[in-house]
Amino acid sequence: MAGQVGSAFVDLLILSLSYTLAMKPIVAISLLGPVLDAGDGPNRWSRWRPTVSLCQQDDLVVSRLELIYQARYTKLMERIAHDVHRVSPETEVRPHLIEMDDAWDFEEVFTALHAFSQGYAFDPDAEDYLVHITTGTHVAQICLFLLTESRRFPARLVQTSPRPRGNGAGSASIIDLDLSRYDRLASRFAEERRQGASILKSGIATRNDAFNRLIDRIEHVALRSPAPILLLGPTGAGKSQLAQRIYDLKCSRRVVAGPFVQVNCATVRGDGAMSALFGHVKGAFTGATHERPGLLRAANGGVLFLDEIGELGTEEQAMLLRAIEEKRFLPVGADREVASDFQLVAGTNRDLAALVRAGSFREDLLARIDLWTFRLPALAERLEDLPPNLEYELERVARQTGVRSTLSREARERFLRFATSGEAVWTRNFRDLAGAVTRMCTDADGGRVTTAIVDDEIARLQATWRDGTRGSALVPLLGPDADARLDLFDRLQLEAVLAAVTRCRTLSEAGRLLFARSRERRTSANDADRLRKYLARFGLTWDGVRAATARG
Repeated sequence: MAGQVGSAFVDLLILSLSYTLAMKPIVAISLLGPVLDAGDGPNRWSRWRPTVSLCQQDDLVVSRLELIYQARYTKLMERIAHDVHRVSPETEVRPHLIEMDDAWDFEEVFTALHAFSQGYAFDPDAEDYLVHITTGTHVAQICLFLLTESRRFPARLVQTSPRPRGNGAGSASIIDLDLSRYDRLASRFAEERRQGASILKSGIATRNDAFNRLIDRIEHVALRSPAPILLLGPTGAGKSQLAQRIYDLKCSRRVVAGPFVQVNCATVRGDGAMSALFGHVKGAFTGATHERPGLLRAANGGVLFLDEIGELGTEEQAMLLRAIEEKRFLPVGADREVASDFQLVAGTNRDLAALVRAGSFREDLLARIDLWTFRLPALAERLEDLPPNLEYELERVARQTGVRSTLSREARERFLRFATSGEAVWTRNFRDLAGAVTRMCTDADGGRVTTAIVDDEIARLQATWRDGTRGSALVPLLGPDADARLDLFDRLQLEAVLAAVTRCRTLSEAGRLLFARSRERRTSANDADRLRKYLARFGLTWDGVRAATARG
């Protein structure tokens, strides 16, 4: 049954025969069309028959025609072979019998044509190949297109068509699937990629080359893979915002239609975690007076963002693994599974591999979510991006407050000079920047941020970074004087060590977690002793740290 590939896409792809055809012998592969190719008696020469037409073109000499047919159309195949020889004596016709019970069954048709492509002895160095996609059912034409586009047929496509009020020969057009040859298409696709990257960057014209390459990679993966995405990076690096933008990008390209559901796993720990994530049925436990669908079911058809996934308990991890792999899970108290098809985006600032070695994170879950992993750099690694991010934060505050604030030229230069210098450590990354801009705009009378306001904010930031993060455990542990003498390097390292200590029951367990990599290269390891000596450098002991953190 005939069909025309008549779309704007194909119109762009059609090349003139005189430009594309090489000097090598041309071999055409064609399906016999039992409707369009039909015809008997002398009158058949007055009608357009696609397979015969293919061999009637003055500027297209087909050396060999590989004619695919079904047994019930043997007589028609013989007539077409005879007529091709009559109009083009130089064309050899080779019939190929392929049986298809249902020419509209996609799987059956694709399997048959795929088998033909595998069994055919192609020789692209010696011959040029054309695949004729004018005859056959629409299903057959689609299959031929897919097999040619995937290079199972190392060929170009050819389409024949009748001429209005013309002779039976009609015309033929070559369709080359090498899209790189089409500047207009290539520029359109490049613009789509730029638009996708702009969505992921919130429209910020970032200048950091490594970050821009990262965003391009995420854009590519997000639009092509429904597999989990893992976002790594320090607190405040923008993992939550990027997860939202990934969802926005997928929505803009109609990859997902469901909602965006964000969960901070640190807030769903404990007895209510299973119910919050997976839902519960009425009467599942005391106080369960109503059914609760749960956050995983709420994300059906959309994107589920699990921030701080390393904080999930082991039971929740096991349930989540099954929900990711099978799209099904059992709500609390239920005896029947429910389904939810969502794409997972996970975020963490912790070393999940280290948590696996410490026994607090499932290795099989990490293996499942670690397919596409991207690390977001800290603000200190992207200082060239501070100016455009400053503009973005000013716009954000304007949208929130309805008041647009600006920095004088001197104030802008003063702030950016400080922000990009070694004095600015940006311990909370973009959260520090957002907070600084919000405060400066709030202090600005008449929406004008002056150098005096900038100087006050610089002093505030320096005090915050000098004293460490608010609520830090270092001051009560070390005392204010010793804490003030710490270099930033020692402060950050010690804070990371103390964070690990709070998760471990014994000194040995904490040592194994902290020195897991280096201990693999040592013939004998005493991790507990290494940790004890490290703490002693700051006048700390294991028992003292444990007691202080328990109180805090």
